[in-house]
Amino acid sequence: MAQPDGKKIFFENLSGAGKAIAVLTSGGDAQGMNAAVRAVVRMGLYVGAKVYFIHEGYQGMVDGGENIKEATWESVSSMLQVGGTVIGSARCKEFRSHEGRLKAAHNLVQHGITNLCVIGGDGSLTGANLFREEWSGLLGELAEQGLIDADAVQKYSALHIVGMVGSIDNDFCGTDMTIGTDSALHRIIEVVDAIMTTAQSHQRTFVLEVMGRHCGYLALVSALACGADWVLIPEMPPEDGWEDKMCEKLSANRAGMKRLNIIIVAEGAIDRNNAPITTDYVKDLVVKCLGFDTRVTILGHVQRGGTPSAFDRILASRMGVEAVLALLETTANTPACVVSLCGNQSVRLPLMECVQMTQEVQRAMDGKRFEEAVKLRGRSFENNLKTYKLLAHRKPESELPVSNFNVAVLNVGAPAAGMNAAVRSAVRVGISEGHKMFAVSDGFEGFYKGQIKEIKWADVGGWTGQGGSLLGTKRTLPAKHIDKIAEQMRMHNINALLIVGGFEAFESLLQLYEARSAYEELCIPMCMLPATISNNVPGTDLSIGADTALNAIVETCDRIKQSASGTKRRVFIIETMGGYCGYLASVGGLAAGADAAYIYEEPFDIRDLQANVEHLTEKMKTSIQRGLVLRNENCNENYTTDFIYQLYSEEGRGVFDSRKNVLGHMQQGGAPSPFDRNFGTKISAKAMQWISKKLLETFRHDEGRVFANTEESCCLLGMRRRALVFQPVVQLKDETDFVHRIPKEQWWLKLRPLMKILAKYKTTFDVSDSGQLEHVVRNRPKESDASVAI
Repeated sequence: MAQPDGKKIFFENLSGAGKAIAVLTSGGDAQGMNAAVRAVVRMGLYVGAKVYFIHEGYQGMVDGGENIKEATWESVSSMLQVGGTVIGSARCKEFRSHEGRLKAAHNLVQHGITNLCVIGGDGSLTGANLFREEWSGLLGELAEQGLIDADAVQKYSALHIVGMVGSIDNDFCGTDMTIGTDSALHRIIEVVDAIMTTAQSHQRTFVLEVMGRHCGYLALVSALACGADWVLIPEMPPEDGWEDKMCEKLSANRAGMKRLNIIIVAEGAIDRNNAPITTDYVKDLVVKCLGFDTRVTILGHVQRGGTPSAFDRILASRMGVEAVLALLETTANTPACVVSLCGNQSVRLPLMECVQMTQEVQRAMDGKRFEEAVKLRGRSFENNLKTYKLLAHRKPESELPVSNFNVAVLNVGAPAAGMNAAVRSAVRVGISEGHKMFAVSDGFEGFYKGQIKEIKWADVGGWTGQGGSLLGTKRTLPAKHIDKIAEQMRMHNINALLIVGGFEAFESLLQLYEARSAYEELCIPMCMLPATISNNVPGTDLSIGADTALNAIVETCDRIKQSASGTKRRVFIIETMGGYCGYLASVGGLAAGADAAYIYEEPFDIRDLQANVEHLTEKMKTSIQRGLVLRNENCNENYTTDFIYQLYSEEGRGVFDSRKNVLGHMQQGGAPSPFDRNFGTKISAKAMQWISKKLLETFRHDEGRVFANTEESCCLLGMRRRALVFQPVVQLKDETDFVHRIPKEQWWLKLRPLMKILAKYKTTFDVSDSGQLEHVVRNRPKESDASVAI
């Protein structure tokens, strides 16, 4: 298949021949570790290195023997969707001693291993770095004891370490997300959504304990994702007298016709005196002060279990490949590094810089320097906390600023999970900024018909977990009804507009911008948030709703593949949505372990189809019995899903049989994923703050009205690599293919060779974007903080 154009530096010169790489998982397990192990093994084998499993973490390294086994391509098949770690993990006291590390060094040298890929938390990675620093001394001791010869000391003189952080707590500084965090959030939100229905039935209060002994990330983000009434985390203990404030808030919510209360407590929650706050204490407090029927639920190890989410599979696969590249490029002087995620990009950071900052957080908490602890956690954590406070705690009317501005919010295009979270966030932030918020039903069709009404704080309660679009959404564009829309804006005195939607929303904003010269009513600040499962909006790497759709695809692919277990060899051809955009097929294929993904952006012909059939025929001769092929719905007008199914059925006759499945609108439905809830919530809050700023800048005091007609006052807010950026829509026109409704350049095309490599195709891989060693930055500037998306 054709490769996307662009600067390429291929890794043919980064040969792994003669190198031995070992991969181990250590410390607590996390969903997605298996995806990382699979990526390390397959990428290592692909570049010609020998790859070894070290079973049972550092304990297996110390014990040696059968615990260190050579890995094959087939030994990591069917493990992508499995939770935990199939190579085992154990906490090892012996490795903490010098004697233990001496044994481990001897076992590695016996297998010729000098490259270690460690997947674990900060303790595991600190241990790996100490091992690396002692390595030459350990080899000297082994030579003195006659266990290895002088040639071995020289041949294996340097140990290279690359770390990947596997921890559900997301407690490691230097990365926006650790492997397993997103899956743990999925488990928590599934439970919270289920609890909310029973709590509502009985008007109960639920106190939920989530994991996080030293880090409140899971508690904080799950509170944001479900709209919890109160959250208690170790980094920011509540002010003295919090008990009365919490009870006042719970009581006020009940008085406002809310039938349930949710309180989320991190297991390490403390008060200002570092005394623990337990779920039982919170429950007894609510019962004593308010008399509410209150229940406690401790989620425990449920959060560690289950299959990894699509996000964790993609993150772990990208990190695994990056880790192998880092090992190939390392020299004797390269410090041990950790592969991290910054916004939407892989980066490499010095391992000990990250570990030291992580330890600084704990020291700040121990010293009761809580503001410092929050800052050290990173801008992402800080933004989560600020956004939660903004949305959960309503200021009294007397404390609200009086802006006298009216802001309208509407959904445009097809529904996408997470739209409601974005609208809730916009309404509440807008009210907090002193604006009067208006909701427009059914997009621009409702706008010109006058379906506009004021929306209050309580009206959007419970919206975060709702799928689809509660405001209603239509694909109608405004051009034909501009005069009526302008009239409605004048009637309701609309001073700013927030549009949440997909490609139609982008086209709508362009039409409104172009009509400004004829209608002064349109000379107001306007902002668009990308929300579409297709992820085909220019100016952004990610759209609200795409993560939920990916999870629906991946879950279905897992079930479909499992349906073939125990039967004869079988290949599944699955059609995904996306219009002409191949994002869902490509990234879904990477997350589901597909053998091929056909998309419009990468033209293919009958020879490519034939090559794929031959590849699957070869694969079926091994122990791998199942194949998976994804096809984007509009990838080719002639090579339809039926055509490809019939071709595979005929050409695979006698070797494998074929089945087809069209996923359809299932990809558009369902409750939003934690990622989409938080992405929608936080970019919407950011957009409303931008609108408030623009309203103040463009208000003409002498005329008593808002007048904004510059390009910069009509923007799309999108994530670009590491940054969340406001981009004038008119400047995005040149980046857009309007015929096929896709951006001309799409970042995820660089992930396609990754999918092919992991499926054992010979291909080229663009490493121009691979991470260079950077340094931990304590406080990134706000504009460049894409981590607000996570």
